[in-house]
Amino acid sequence: MNRQIRQVTVLVLVMMLALAASLTSVQGLSRPALWESSSAQGTLTTDTRNSRMVYAQFGTDRGQILAGDIVVADSEASDDAYAYQRTYPAGELYAPVTGYFSTHFSSMTGLELAANSVLNGEDPSLFSSRIKSLITGETQQGGAVKLTIDPQVQQAAWDALGGRRGSVVALDPSTGAILALVSSPSYDPNLLASHDAGTAQSAWDTLAGDAAKPLSNRAIAGDLYPPGSTFKILTMSAALRTGTADASTEVSAPDTLTLPGTNHALSNYAGESCGNGTVTLAYAFAESCNTPFAQLAMDVGDDELATEAANWGFGESLEIPLPVTQSTYPANDSKAQTAMAGIGQASVRVTPLMMASVAATIANDGEQMTPYLIAQTLDSDLSVVSTTSPSVARTPIDSGVAQSLSEMMQQVVKDGTGTTAQVAGVTVAGKTGTAETGSAEGGPVTWFVGFAGTDISQPTIALAVVLDGGEQTATTGTGGSVAGPIAASVIDAAVDQ
Repeated sequence: MNRQIRQVTVLVLVMMLALAASLTSVQGLSRPALWESSSAQGTLTTDTRNSRMVYAQFGTDRGQILAGDIVVADSEASDDAYAYQRTYPAGELYAPVTGYFSTHFSSMTGLELAANSVLNGEDPSLFSSRIKSLITGETQQGGAVKLTIDPQVQQAAWDALGGRRGSVVALDPSTGAILALVSSPSYDPNLLASHDAGTAQSAWDTLAGDAAKPLSNRAIAGDLYPPGSTFKILTMSAALRTGTADASTEVSAPDTLTLPGTNHALSNYAGESCGNGTVTLAYAFAESCNTPFAQLAMDVGDDELATEAANWGFGESLEIPLPVTQSTYPANDSKAQTAMAGIGQASVRVTPLMMASVAATIANDGEQMTPYLIAQTLDSDLSVVSTTSPSVARTPIDSGVAQSLSEMMQQVVKDGTGTTAQVAGVTVAGKTGTAETGSAEGGPVTWFVGFAGTDISQPTIALAVVLDGGEQTATTGTGGSVAGPIAASVIDAAVDQ
């Protein structure tokens, strides 16, 4: 090898090593800074030098998000550097589901983030579409996702909430498909997706400073709720599982119960009496009496209540594919705390999705189906690429326990605290809940959890309705008076199809 060839070879090797070092630095060492991703903001770039990546990611013909035949997220051609503008025709109604796709913040949230690989066309399932674009020379288009959401049920839930702070989650009990996922108040994602920096920043500043927290998805995240008396479903389930008691067991139901080791006298709601002081558990459940269920929780024991909560999915991670905050049952160190936890107070905290799943499990004979939001993924021509198959998440109760709980919940709606959830021609099973907020101002958190169908042996909807307490709720408000009517509106919309 002559001297010139040797010099060229050495130069080429040095250049290759330099290139390798550069790639390693960018792709390996600097990757976290360039491609940082967070569940809250979905930030794709934090380095302003990475502008080409920003334009590449946000300047694509992104696929649609569909709810039935309704387009809830779309892309339109724009005459600026990004080429395409993301739009949300349904606005705030679906914002907690879709999230937003923002060029100004270089970020995305909701399904825009969770289904990003499909929507931007990079998902492996869309390989044939990419090959087709390569062959034809057409601009690559993203795939689409079709939601499980029933637009009629979603709209009914939104209308029934009427702008009040709260949430509605509805499920198909037999599959886990999410029929409605509403969080109120919401926001207009079109403003955050605007290519005009001033519009986007102004919208963000307003929303972030709003005490009503419109950016929080109350259905699956945000500040979790005390479940109040809806947790009595699990306390009763634990009693049935352990053989401690059943629906016909007669129990003492005093007007007040002094909790062990304390001077606190627990009373029933509004100081009411529970029957004549000795009632069956079925009666106490229908009338949502606190004193007998606090005693039942202590009789069952904290270990068994904690086991029961875990059996139903408390403390478990879940993605639908949106990340869901874990519901929690506290570590109690006294009988008094166990008594309060057994009636859904103390530190028990849940998402509306968790309580909708509880109702759906009972409706489905004890099998808890995994909740999911995406029914199908589609290619750019809207041809089906894949369909989600329902799956069983767990079986916390057997069919016998499910039947007992179902009968007790039907009694709640027939002539107990949940009569406001009745719907003509439909059998409704449910449980109301009223949870104190610990604040001296305003009313309590109010709940209705249940399921329904024209044939109760095959319910078509399970749901959870919750409204935040505070100034929007009267101090005398209850789950029956406030949440029950909302549940009735949603059930009516679901079965009237």
